[in-house]
Amino acid sequence: MVREGGAQLRGAELRRHILLAAKGVFLEAGFERASMDAVAASAGTSKRSLYAHFESKDKLFLAVLDLVRELYLGKLRTPGEYAADPVEAVTLFCGRFQQLLTWEPQVRTCRLSISAAERLPDSARGYYDAMFASMYARLAGYLAEQYEKDSAAAMALAEDLVGRTVLARVFQVLLKAEPAIEEMPGEDASVQNVELAPIRRVVSAVLG
Repeated sequence: MVREGGAQLRGAELRRHILLAAKGVFLEAGFERASMDAVAASAGTSKRSLYAHFESKDKLFLAVLDLVRELYLGKLRTPGEYAADPVEAVTLFCGRFQQLLTWEPQVRTCRLSISAAERLPDSARGYYDAMFASMYARLAGYLAEQYEKDSAAAMALAEDLVGRTVLARVFQVLLKAEPAIEEMPGEDASVQNVELAPIRRVVSAVLG
């Protein structure tokens, strides 16, 4: 029976505890080799309790991606939280996005989603929505407000900026051409382990 701080976990708390344990199991073993037995053991709960919350490994994996989205968006925040100046706000937002996507556990999550995409296409779509679609929406919304652009123009600008400042580095890390960031990103909106100067030059040229 799962206990935390002397109290037995139930309901939503137990579900979240299982998801965090499952996240570790999937990252360590990969989707195909991960088992519900291993998740139950890692979570310190019974298989009966595990299946009461998640009826299959596929549904558990999709729920883990939802958790990753929640954790990621909490760390990413919105552009306006980084700086009052729009150019600096977008620079730091893109830098933070790069930092989060090139952090080692996040890199492994991305590779895991790609490897599971053939069998579980919803996982790949879910990962894209979690990591990219939500980020583009936040950046586009900020650009539309700051620069009085319609939604389509703001989205095109957001995609262009991210493509020119972030994605090349992310692909290099995914393909192991460059090392991933080992240090866990903090909960605050600070940007670390990222070269901001080239990002700032691009953002300044496009928005300045």
